[in-house]
Amino acid sequence: MFYEKLNWRYATKAMDPAKQVPAEKIDRIVEAARMAPTSSGLQPFEIFVVYNDGIRAQLSEAAFGQRQIVDGTAVLVFAAWDNYSDARIDEFVDLTAEVRGSSDGLKEYFDRLKGMYLPREADVNFQHAARQAYIGLGFSIMAAAEEEVDATPMEGFDNAKFDEILGLTEKGLKSVCILPVGYRDETADWLAPMKKVRRPRDQFVTEIK
Repeated sequence: MFYEKLNWRYATKAMDPAKQVPAEKIDRIVEAARMAPTSSGLQPFEIFVVYNDGIRAQLSEAAFGQRQIVDGTAVLVFAAWDNYSDARIDEFVDLTAEVRGSSDGLKEYFDRLKGMYLPREADVNFQHAARQAYIGLGFSIMAAAEEEVDATPMEGFDNAKFDEILGLTEKGLKSVCILPVGYRDETADWLAPMKKVRRPRDQFVTEIK
């Protein structure tokens, strides 16, 4: 059951490099992020799925030596747009028209959106895009649990170094968060035998009726 798998998952601290996640499972984990909802459907982020051992070694060094990046099968890097632009929004409008058909309402909606987004400071827009990337990250974490693949969401890395290693700046992107995926090494992971800790529902949820 899905909710049992959510209880099964945890932020894996040690992964077994001898166990490789099948490519089709990683594809489905990435697809979950692609299908995630985003503000106005713009999907203002991209995912880089890094398998290359040499590049992952560099990324691990830029993430303070966290071994999951190299011991797992791959690391997913979520990189948000550094800003919104006419071209980026128009590209989505064109895609929507191709899929659904063009309409005056479509252009009017996104023209209004441009009027809101484009005058803002670049960092405000980047932070907005980054929040959308986190929605995708959440969907990938849930998909990994469904696939019984271990995943460790991380913010603890040098974003500027990641951007340099992956050539993100020239693509108009900035790294936001990462998700190494693999299989847990229960003999080496101090967290594996421990029970999940979450606040009780009555301290976490307020129902307003």
